[in-house]
Amino acid sequence: MKTTPNFQDADAFYESLLDAHSGLSREASELLNARLILIMANQLGDSALLQACIAAASQTAPPSAPPEVSPGEGQPVE
Repeated sequence: MKTTPNFQDADAFYESLLDAHSGLSREASELLNARLILIMANQLGDSALLQACIAAASQTAPPSAPPEVSPGEGQPVE
């Protein structure tokens, strides 16, 4: 699995991705991401490589969102 940038014009790719999401609801944006992931996975076509990519992405995932805080209380909502 490649872990260094390996595609041409990353900025143009990112701009295209942002444009594709422009104006979409959160749900539609999540569906677009899911479709894009499946299309890209099909292009890779290697199950072992896909599993390695999933593992790498899982290790670098940001922590869960902080707990909600009650207005004016400063304490997490349970």
